[in-house]
Amino acid sequence: MQDFIAGLPKVELHLHIEGTLEPELMFELAQRNQVQIPFDSPEAVRNAYQFHNLQSFLDIYYQGANVLLHEQDFFDLTWAYLLRCQDDNVMHTEIFFDPQTHTDRGVSFETVINGIHGALVKGEQELGISSQLIMCFLRHLSEEAAFATLKMALPHKDKIVGVGLDSSELGHPPQKFEQVFAKALEEGFLTVAHAGEEGTPQNIRDTLSLLKVSRVDHGVACAKDESLMDELAQTRMPLTVCPLSNTKLKVFAQMQEHNIGQLLRRGLCVTVNSDDPAYFGGYMTDNFNAIADALPLTKDELAQFTLNAIEASFVDEAEKIAMVARVRAYMLAFAQ
Repeated sequence: MQDFIAGLPKVELHLHIEGTLEPELMFELAQRNQVQIPFDSPEAVRNAYQFHNLQSFLDIYYQGANVLLHEQDFFDLTWAYLLRCQDDNVMHTEIFFDPQTHTDRGVSFETVINGIHGALVKGEQELGISSQLIMCFLRHLSEEAAFATLKMALPHKDKIVGVGLDSSELGHPPQKFEQVFAKALEEGFLTVAHAGEEGTPQNIRDTLSLLKVSRVDHGVACAKDESLMDELAQTRMPLTVCPLSNTKLKVFAQMQEHNIGQLLRRGLCVTVNSDDPAYFGGYMTDNFNAIADALPLTKDELAQFTLNAIEASFVDEAEKIAMVARVRAYMLAFAQ
């Protein structure tokens, strides 16, 4: 099964680029930029990655981002992630970035997006990995701050396909961002949002109705509501599920309890993603291996996660057809 997973073409739809900051690169950038961090080695950083909930992770995540200051830093961060994609046979990725994490520290929006975009262009040219960029609003900040960030993004519409909503779900419901999402849609952006990770099924319903999203990020809490699951299955509303993240942040106590297989068999458009892989113990292949080890999933079901991700991706029909053909060809070759 591991050989099958290693070669399986993959598509990632839920990845925070700041969450790919490996301890070694964090250290390298801290030294390069002369930024003080409260760790004396990459091992000490890695040892700090023990979380008991979403907030305990976010606290160290924002601390780590302080080493990102210059365009080259964002380029290096993104390029390192793309090399991981190459290792994991990821053919397409749709990446989140959190501009407010950086603009609030005095780093310009242009510095952030130009560094990330430059690496994505190189990734397509040199690695053959296609990509899209999604700008997330931090939900623990105000809607007014989100509007200011949206304004900064408008000159960069050619680089950004959509907007999203991340950070602390508890205490920051979708209603808080209804107006800024309406404005983003008006400006031609697609919308996605985190919902139903630590929050309730109602958060998923509100996200669908108020924010008009094309995908729900996480969404695993839908399993607590039978009618919501039926609705998600009927509409093929994609859920970008992150198995290692869910267990690391104690959404599920252990992988054997994860509901991704159950949701797949209910006909939901569930996908496998790595979320913040530097912090949660693995990239795409690691996530596939983790669920394959813990849950009774077949090769066809594992491949279906990729087919679902292709269906849910923000690329045109021709690209989707080409990616599906790659998966089908792989399945055929592996079966022989």
